[in-house]
Amino acid sequence: MIKGDPKKNRAVKLAVTIILLLALIFIPAGTLRWPEAWIFLFLYGAVVAGVMAWWKKNAPDLLKERMSRDKDAKSWDKLIMLVYTFLLIIVLAITGLDAVRFRWSSVPLMAKVLGFLGYLPSLGFALWAMKENAFLSNVVRIQRERGHTVCRSGPYRFVRHPMYLGVIFVFLCFPLSLGSLYAYIPISLIVILFILRTALEDRTLRNELSGYEEYAREVRFRLLPGVW
Repeated sequence: MIKGDPKKNRAVKLAVTIILLLALIFIPAGTLRWPEAWIFLFLYGAVVAGVMAWWKKNAPDLLKERMSRDKDAKSWDKLIMLVYTFLLIIVLAITGLDAVRFRWSSVPLMAKVLGFLGYLPSLGFALWAMKENAFLSNVVRIQRERGHTVCRSGPYRFVRHPMYLGVIFVFLCFPLSLGSLYAYIPISLIVILFILRTALEDRTLRNELSGYEEYAREVRFRLLPGVW
């Protein structure tokens, strides 16, 4: 990676991510003949490229924040993301082993279609949060150097952590779309991990971000309206 060239750094990071995804998905499957996986990868690439392009044009400061490695993240958040990365690798491996190589479970075509269709509202809600929140970092921290303020618009009118809600539903659609019921085992652990991160992040924002306590009284629910 070329230090000091953000554009090339982003391109290299995206390329490495895609190569790792290809390896983690297709090596366990033992074949490249997996149409559902190719559709998923195409959608993933299109969404990532679209979001990066939108951030570059409309929110360059947020793009810089999310791409930066020198961030004072909470120690518990670093641990959570480490566990998340480990579980994500397990999800991809199990999906390939189950859906293609050994076929431990069977998912009907209509269920796969519903899984792919489920990405639309799930991603839409997460992307809506990205559009509204100029401080949506990929780590839990108060961005004082950027004048961090509370976001109250868009989906933040309904729940305090809409990004996590959208991402959780994306994960719930993943096993169906790629045809692996066994993938729900590690997926359930990832969902629990996101709920834990939501609780800890919410506590951090209440304690450290000016105006968030008032916002929390106005918008009562963290993730799911009427539930929590």
